[in-house]
This record gives sequence, C-alpha cells and structure tokens, in this order.
Amino acid sequence: MSRIFLALAIVVAAFLLVAPAQAQNADNGQKVYRQQCNICHDVAAGKNRIGPTLFEVVGRKAGTEAGFTYSDGMKASGLTWDAATLERYLADPRGVVAGTKMTYAGLKNDEQRRDLIAYLSTLH
Repeated sequence: MSRIFLALAIVVAAFLLVAPAQAQNADNGQKVYRQQCNICHDVAAGKNRIGPTLFEVVGRKAGTEAGFTYSDGMKASGLTWDAATLERYLADPRGVVAGTKMTYAGLKNDEQRRDLIAYLSTLH
C-alpha cells in the first residue's frame, strides 16, 4: 500500500512541476502586452517611449537601457530582469521598486503575468 501511495505522490508532484510551465503561452503573452503594456513600452530595439523598450528586457540589469531616464530607485534597485524578478515586479511595481516611474498598478492575473513573461523572453 505504501508503494502505491508513494508512486501516486510522485506522479502528482511531477504534474504540479510541469503544469506551470505549460501554462506559459507566449502568443497569449503578446496579447497581454498589446492590451496592458503597448501604450508605454515598445518591443523594438532602442525604441523607448514613456517607458523603456522591452526588447531584450529578460536578462537586462534594471535601469540600464540606453536613452531612457530612469528613476533613482530603479537605477539603485540592483535587479536583473529574470523570470522570477519580472513575476514579482509586474504583480506590484511600486512594492518591488520604491520610487519607480511606472504608474501601472500591476498585473494581478497570475496566468496573464506568466504568459507576458514568456512573450518578453522571446524578444531578442
């Protein structure tokens, strides 16, 4: 009986580890970008708007995009935009970086946020 329980637990754990990765959909993330981010951010290299370009944002050190004037808080944040940091920041920008210029209140929908990050990861 305990072997069956252990096997079942392993299958459930494996499913839970794989399920979030499957939820990430870059095509849906592009739609989220167009609805939520496009007004302030471009995705073309070197094209800053009200906010900095999101081209190659994944892996970039926060506050370093050439030609954009960042807040002191963003420049001093020490953040690098990886998936985990973007997850936190996009959920609550002002809670993660005090003094950020970004006036957006945050993307509260977990699935949309993960899909958006999947899309941002394709921009290179």
